[in-house]
Amino acid sequence: MARIRYDVLHETRYLYAQPVSLSRQLLHLTPRETPRQSTVAHRIDIEPAPAERAGRDDYFGNRIEQFAVSAAHDELTVIAHSTVDVVRQDLLDTPSSPAWEHVRDRLRQVGPAPLLEPGQYLYASPHVEPLRALARYARLDFHRDRPLFESAQALMRRIHRDFEFDPEATTVSTPLETLLKERRGVCQDFAHFMIGCLRSLGLPARYVSGYLLTRPPPGKPRLVGADASHAWVSMFCPGAGWVDFDPTNCVRPDDQHITVGWGRDFGDVTPMRGVILGGGEHTVEVSVTVTPEGESAAQPLETE
Repeated sequence: MARIRYDVLHETRYLYAQPVSLSRQLLHLTPRETPRQSTVAHRIDIEPAPAERAGRDDYFGNRIEQFAVSAAHDELTVIAHSTVDVVRQDLLDTPSSPAWEHVRDRLRQVGPAPLLEPGQYLYASPHVEPLRALARYARLDFHRDRPLFESAQALMRRIHRDFEFDPEATTVSTPLETLLKERRGVCQDFAHFMIGCLRSLGLPARYVSGYLLTRPPPGKPRLVGADASHAWVSMFCPGAGWVDFDPTNCVRPDDQHITVGWGRDFGDVTPMRGVILGGGEHTVEVSVTVTPEGESAAQPLETE
């Protein structure tokens, strides 16, 4: 299996109308270590320099950075630089799996300890309510005795077909019921929707946050959502583990996807969130550039 090295530049700049006297922030910007991914180098530059700064792992095992800026400022810039190795794998469109009902029923039973971890992704979370309408939508692909992976693949394809990518249509707080009605949104919406469909059937699914290759290899289409953090879905199957699906692009994530972290939904892996004192109105600029090693990357945001 080939290993591909990427340089990732994630830039965030907040511009405030009035000075901010105190800013406390929490970052999910450190790529996660997985069997297929390893971080070669990583650093986060913060301007103004924070008075306090510390790193730790959160409940889900994601690496997070916390900091506080106590000097008055009207601009905050956070730039995460990462070099990541990703292993390319041969993906089967529909790998073998048991019937989805078998998986659902097994997870309902009191079983061995390894099943406790996926069990926490069976239930509602702040951004994912497993509505009956989602179960009805999912049932069109989850037929009786149909293999789990085949069913999930079909669901991903139908979401991609039925929904239109529109960055102006939703916000992070848009309910799934509204999304189902309007059929427009962005990657986090489609990930939340597919997760809700799977959970509504009693199947564990988690939200994965990460990046996409900004410029695709020659002859391959550019994936949607490559200019910012991306989101996709991971579904659990006993014996196979977690398997990823990207409903925004209708692909199984492989060597063009870089994982930062995972949780129940977007709220668990928000790239940057916090509280400030002052500031008034503000604007935010976010840019993500992912380039294979050896190619020239975009220049960082200029600061005055």
